[in-house]
Amino acid sequence: MLFIYPAIFHKENNSYWVEFPDLEGCQTYGDTLNETMEYAQEALSAYLLTLLEQNLPLAQPSDISSLSYGSDSFATLVTCDINQYKDTKAVKKTLTIPAWLNERALAMNINFSQVLQEALLTKIQTK
Repeated sequence: MLFIYPAIFHKENNSYWVEFPDLEGCQTYGDTLNETMEYAQEALSAYLLTLLEQNLPLAQPSDISSLSYGSDSFATLVTCDINQYKDTKAVKKTLTIPAWLNERALAMNINFSQVLQEALLTKIQTK
């Protein structure tokens, strides 16, 4: 699920901090603008995922043109995709493979879980 919220970036000394006016307490900072943007996306993802997991309502994003900020600040939109953070707990799966394939994989010390995860991600990303 992709979300887009306006954020206000503030420059202080040689670093930046960012706040999301629609999301009380959702803030972060960084040494560079790129770093701060990366941290803003992570903070936004974590904040929204927490609200969703607790079945709390999400605030409607404000119109970016309605925001006010100082001369050492600017507003921009920050996006996040919470799918990469959702349901990260592991689940056990039972599967069946041919015996000869199992023997070859065991002889090569192949990690079955890792191979399955990589294959599933590849399959999902190609769709």
